[in-house]
Amino acid sequence: MAASKRHLRKAPTSSRTRAPARTRMATTLRLDPALLSGLKLLQQLERQPLNRMINEALRSYVARRSAEIEGGLLEILDRVRAYRRTDPDFEKMWAEFVDAEARYGAEDPVEGSARKNAGPAQTLVRNLLRA
Repeated sequence: MAASKRHLRKAPTSSRTRAPARTRMATTLRLDPALLSGLKLLQQLERQPLNRMINEALRSYVARRSAEIEGGLLEILDRVRAYRRTDPDFEKMWAEFVDAEARYGAEDPVEGSARKNAGPAQTLVRNLLRA
């Protein structure tokens, strides 16, 4: 009975450091022995659960790396936009594409076509999608 009550007791939470319990998931990690040794030393010095320390470290890493990657993607996007502004054929290419789609789109076999002899279920689904 005491063991079951222990599992029902809620652990104290802090919105800054802990995710809601329903989103947490057990994960197995393989850590380098030297890294694990350093973590255990910090755990003793800081008197914090190892799980919390690993979560805080990973949260910081994910935030930092995603910001770095986002910055890199924004830089690439800026370079593409700069190229487009200097490419004299860019606007012409898109205009030709739009004209071709308008002119030949109805005859394009890749566009496909609806089957004329649809069954009752297919007719119902098509009518629902059109609504």
